[in-house]
Amino acid sequence: MHDLVIRGGRVVDGTGTPPVLADVAVDDGRITAVGEVTEPGRREIDASGLLVTPGFVDIHTHYDGQVTWDPLLTPSSLHGVTTVVMGNCGVGFAPVRPEQRDWLISLMEGVEDIPGSVLAEGMTWNWESFPDYLDAIDTPHAIDFAAQLPHGALRTYVMGQRGGDHQARPTADEMDRMSDLVAEAVEAGALGWSTSRSAVHKTSAGEPTPSLTASREELTGMARGLAKAGAGVIDFISDFMDQPEEMEFVGAIVEAAQRPMSVSIVQSDRAPDKWRDLLDGLAKVSEQKNIPITGQVAPRAVGVMLGWELSWHPFMAYPSYAPLADLPRAERVEQLRRPEVRAALLAEAPVTESEFVERLSTRFDQVYLLGDPPNYEPGPADSVASLAERSGVPAAEVAYDAMMAQDGRGLLYFPMLNYAAGDLEAVREMIARPDTVPALGDGGAHCGAICDASFPTTLLTHWGRDRKAGGLFPVEWLIKRHTVDTAAVVGLLDRGQVRPGYRADLNVIDFDRLQADHPEVLYDLPTGGRRLMQTASGYVATVVAGEVVVEEGRHTGALPGRLVRGAQEAPAAP
Repeated sequence: MHDLVIRGGRVVDGTGTPPVLADVAVDDGRITAVGEVTEPGRREIDASGLLVTPGFVDIHTHYDGQVTWDPLLTPSSLHGVTTVVMGNCGVGFAPVRPEQRDWLISLMEGVEDIPGSVLAEGMTWNWESFPDYLDAIDTPHAIDFAAQLPHGALRTYVMGQRGGDHQARPTADEMDRMSDLVAEAVEAGALGWSTSRSAVHKTSAGEPTPSLTASREELTGMARGLAKAGAGVIDFISDFMDQPEEMEFVGAIVEAAQRPMSVSIVQSDRAPDKWRDLLDGLAKVSEQKNIPITGQVAPRAVGVMLGWELSWHPFMAYPSYAPLADLPRAERVEQLRRPEVRAALLAEAPVTESEFVERLSTRFDQVYLLGDPPNYEPGPADSVASLAERSGVPAAEVAYDAMMAQDGRGLLYFPMLNYAAGDLEAVREMIARPDTVPALGDGGAHCGAICDASFPTTLLTHWGRDRKAGGLFPVEWLIKRHTVDTAAVVGLLDRGQVRPGYRADLNVIDFDRLQADHPEVLYDLPTGGRRLMQTASGYVATVVAGEVVVEEGRHTGALPGRLVRGAQEAPAAP
């Protein structure tokens, strides 16, 4: 008798080959048979008419704090994800000295929009070194998780207060110490290290992330830590990728490490075609150094939700809104319902020095009704400005009333990146390239503005079934992209395939009704902290290490997930 048998499904095995009708048997957390399984299972799932796929591997999340208090790692576990990788963008919480804890919280709060009070209350801080941190989080969870060493924490740990000073440079001894700690972290189980060279990344006090101005010597020194360990990967984000010297910088880092790198790539309105040059440049460096360099790309626009409960909305810079901003939600909505308050706000204009706030407050041709289910590729006719023109009322009035829907919980959608032409054609081209993988969902982060942990669901539904503009991809190819391909980028070769010997991380999916649900605001973080949550429909069952952890969107109580320490080898061929 097998531990689990999934019977009669259309098995999409993760390799990109077309689906086949087959049973899948699982024993001791591993897949033991794919085909006709005559023996019974202690538990059986009827997958007739359903897809059976590998569990998704999400390599870009920020659960570094949440992993200490949330064994479910939602929302990722609700979207078919069975392995997450955290510690991206150079931010995280180890190594750390006691006096640096508040500063690391400020950095994470500023970069990833996770409330500082939530992090301060939720984490136990029973660690100092990175190996200590891994030991502290090595507890049962619903899904697997892996960590990377964040450059911001490492730099301040070694350099102290000077680590956040962009005029300071590490001494030779400090650079050696960083290299040694990189090797120590990888040997303890880190998948590698991450860094950020983005001016957008700042602490909650507005200070640039400490790694922004790190020198070539510092980063190549860290890279040599991977060479010393003989393992690990590098996660890299930079504002300077369009400069030739940055490509040389990337080449120097991977050459020193002799290890793979992945780089975050998005399309910007300011240079809508630049992303192609960046990926082509990275491909050239990869070929020259004979080391894999992969672009992490998003399967939809990177945008923010706008609403009265959230971090951003069109009226946040209007003078009459200031007295309402800090009221409890119910009181604020009650005031916003008053005709005189509405009239006063609609008669005003934003007062702000922020180009971003000015844009979301006035460019209603770029703000859309989100819809239910969410429409992540809205057309010009779906914009607030178009709706206003058809209704014969001001656009601000349409936005106001849309956010007042559902007892003041209505949401608008403001796509910022990957939407320069008002569609997702650039995204289609990005995800079609062989030198990219789908990523950048930021699960656990941007609690008050973004809910992109649903990217895996969008990848399948929008690009495999629903896109009205065409350009659909075969479902088996899309599944390969978020299983075999993402797992390979970080060296997790023991998962991502429905084949004997592989880890039994699986999804049973009703593809016809698969859908990312409408986002909602919850107050379920420590201290009652707010976050956007997005569930999904159509995941009949998600299996981790042979145990069903989610059924139709509900956690079963099983916690078979574990900390994945380091790269994992592919199983031997049966």
